[in-house]
Amino acid sequence: MKIEHIAIWVNDLEVMRQFYITYFNAVSNAKYYNPNKNYSSYFLSFEEGNTRIELMQKPNVEDTAQKRGFSKGLAHISISVGSKTAVNELTEQLRTDNYTIESEPRTTGDGYYESVVLDPEGNLIEITA
Repeated sequence: MKIEHIAIWVNDLEVMRQFYITYFNAVSNAKYYNPNKNYSSYFLSFEEGNTRIELMQKPNVEDTAQKRGFSKGLAHISISVGSKTAVNELTEQLRTDNYTIESEPRTTGDGYYESVVLDPEGNLIEITA
């Protein structure tokens, strides 16, 4: 068995798609649109592995006021960039581009070297070595 994809409801498909393409080298499929449900989505693939991210948008999906990643349900997505140097460099690039760094690069208690950034809609992304 394997995880095929993780889906994220988003407010702005294009902004979120561009974030993952720009900073994580994601490759996007063509936009899917279902006019009967007023539903749109993109699947994002990565160089290594087969797990994808599905970005989904539908106008009537409720937005909660809770801080993402700190309530029951999916807490974060972890994306490996291959090395400590790559973690540090990407974290600094995201900081320069005015993204929120939730946690600075460090070695965690369970042995990961990581930082945590918020994507444009506040989802927690762990950037790991």
